[in-house]
Amino acid sequence: MYSFQQPKFGALQRSLKRVVDVAGGSALLFFLLPLLLVLALLIRLDSPGPVLFRQRRLGFLGKPFNIYKFRTMRVQENGDMVVQARREDPRVTRIGRFLRRSSMDELPQLLNVVRGEMSLVGPRPHAEAHDRHYSAIVPRYSFRSYVKPGMTGWAQVHGYRGQIKNLDDIVKRVEFDSWYARNVTVLLDVKILLRTVSIVVNQKNAY
Repeated sequence: MYSFQQPKFGALQRSLKRVVDVAGGSALLFFLLPLLLVLALLIRLDSPGPVLFRQRRLGFLGKPFNIYKFRTMRVQENGDMVVQARREDPRVTRIGRFLRRSSMDELPQLLNVVRGEMSLVGPRPHAEAHDRHYSAIVPRYSFRSYVKPGMTGWAQVHGYRGQIKNLDDIVKRVEFDSWYARNVTVLLDVKILLRTVSIVVNQKNAY
């Protein structure tokens, strides 16, 4: 089990990380634009509602922001009660099921990365309602906010992705996220991104 210590994330590392986020996020948005437009069209044709789903999340040091995702459900929960997606969830649309399994529903978060609200790599942000719940029952849960939330993270490449089924799931995620906050470097981010590509190809926990 990881021990908890005050994260030491210096200004130089933060600046380097931001450069990588802006350059990488902008490049991905440019090259993926045709795919993003096709996915947007499929979502509009598949079910009524907006293309993008916005939900309030907490970012660096607890600062709130609106996260962007492709809409994958028939509901748009964004309040005090947010029910996580589960296997064979009837709320998920046909195209939404494909988007979630392939993780392509997360691609609009590149906008959050370029805007500076998120990073390519960091602890995955939870719905604000879930943050309030977990912070009350998981020790040092707030350590996750010492770095910006990410599109992928150290916990995710170790198998902690998808629905949180029990308390141990979130405790383990906090351990991995806290370790990342203490040891973050650009080289570690590259390692996580490469492992993420492999995991997405063989995805089992997204639904």
